[in-house]
Amino acid sequence: MKKIVIPVLLAAGILAMTSCKKDPVKNLEGDEGQIYITKHADSVNFSSFKTFSIADSVAVIENNKLLGKELIDFDAAYIQAVKDQLTQRGYTLVAKDQSPDLGITVSQIYNTSTGVFDYGSYWDPYYGSYWGPDYWGYGGYGYYFPSYYYGTYSITEGAVSIDVFNLKDAKESSKISGIWNGLLRGSGVFGVAAANNGVKALFDQSPYFKAN
Repeated sequence: MKKIVIPVLLAAGILAMTSCKKDPVKNLEGDEGQIYITKHADSVNFSSFKTFSIADSVAVIENNKLLGKELIDFDAAYIQAVKDQLTQRGYTLVAKDQSPDLGITVSQIYNTSTGVFDYGSYWDPYYGSYWGPDYWGYGGYGYYFPSYYYGTYSITEGAVSIDVFNLKDAKESSKISGIWNGLLRGSGVFGVAAANNGVKALFDQSPYFKAN
């Protein structure tokens, strides 16, 4: 079985390509191939929080299962980038045993899908075949492809997720509510160099997220 490990942004595009046209995704530079998605609880006043704590490692989640936690250079870069952004926005970093108002986690998320790919379908005239049988002087004939033209594939989609939880009101509400999420997808998000720009981009599109 062939295994292809690519970010979700590229998965659909690679399977759809049937010609030799220039691939626009491959020609993107730096963080141009990345997508930044944020969502938050509309009812929350982010300026009511003053302190935060962030988990000291990154969770690795695959197909909705926790594989473990790690702290390599990539993980440390994202954790530090989150600390920097929140500090710049007026929040104070405290230890988790000092009753922080906000609790923050960073996760690597992977989802794998598999399937069967019919290479022969690209030659079916209904699929827009560029080389019909008449090209060879056999108009009216059809192409035949043996079973080995069918292949299996495995695609792993990846993303970095930053989750912010309301710890300040946890005791009163008897629950820990998620109030903000930032998701990074695309080319290069799993590199150390992407951490600062990626995290900054998430918070730049969240101007409401500040202590004062």
